Amino acid sequence: MLLSKKGRLEDCFYSTACFTSFLHLPGKPEEMAPPIQQSFMIPRKEINMVSDMGKWKRSQAYADYMGFILTLNEGVKGRKLTCEYNVSEPIEKLVALLNTLDRWIDETPPVDQPSRFGNKAFRTWYAKLDQEAENLVAAVIPKHLADAAPEVAVYLKESVGNSTRIDYGTGHEAAFAAFLCCLCKIGVLRVDDQMAIVFKVFNRYLEVMRKLQKTYRMEPAGSQGVWGLDDFQFLPFIWGSSQLIDHPNLEPRHFVDEKVVNENHKDFMFLECILFITEMKTGPFAEHSNQLWNISAVPSWSKVNQGLIRMYKAECLEKFPVIQHFKFGSLLPIQPVTS
Repeated sequence: MLLSKKGRLEDCFYSTACFTSFLHLPGKPEEMAPPIQQSFMIPRKEINMVSDMGKWKRSQAYADYMGFILTLNEGVKGRKLTCEYNVSEPIEKLVALLNTLDRWIDETPPVDQPSRFGNKAFRTWYAKLDQEAENLVAAVIPKHLADAAPEVAVYLKESVGNSTRIDYGTGHEAAFAAFLCCLCKIGVLRVDDQMAIVFKVFNRYLEVMRKLQKTYRMEPAGSQGVWGLDDFQFLPFIWGSSQLIDHPNLEPRHFVDEKVVNENHKDFMFLECILFITEMKTGPFAEHSNQLWNISAVPSWSKVNQGLIRMYKAECLEKFPVIQHFKFGSLLPIQPVTS
């Protein structure tokens, strides 16, 4: 099920060379590109019916988004969460932003209500983010890019769950990846930030999302239950499996071993995900997480990684119920890729 057809990964790989064309390469301040002359816009929905999905798959947004995911996938290959990497000022500011969201959870305790799931205090927490998002983003980006804040902030607001349904799923996770991709496209994040984007920023995002999910008992959005990979996340399994490629000792069969997970989860995002699942679910792993159980039989992490990329495209990016909520603007445009 997870084995990639030969060439499939290469077919969808929007090359690092192409990706870095909209990143400011590292250099001295005087070597930096001048301020971007661009008209920003508030992103809006464009995929309103199933027949619109073709527009999405042909769009510049899809090419840039997949390019971003796959470039980071290459960037973290064989590296531990605890390894040394460059931490730039924008990375520190993004972590501070996420720390603020975390603090707001502490300041907004769940309320007493009859329903066990979907605590309404989440709406209070979300209202604060809705009000402050542009200011939070403005604190991350330089002043000459201030006009981009309203556009980029939309993806941040979309990345934490739905305040009406009080649910969270892979579409919200994709919005956070899109948020980071936009920061790359305007030059706030750069090529040498790749590892820090995943290990420092995205990993902190996961911690905050797990806290949201547990505190407000959020429902999984569009969960496929036992037949889905995970109730809430997908990207950390992709990047986490890339971390484990060519590991001298840990093989896919080991991630269902509780001892192995406990000893290595601080180094590998994939194992951190497994630990969270075992904390949240009871019963045999093969029953509550059947897809992951099947993945543990794949012979190598390279094949797991390729298979998960294919699965992500098929089960998330090519599913109308997920993509109908994605928003398009000047940074992630719906217009077709120009060759």
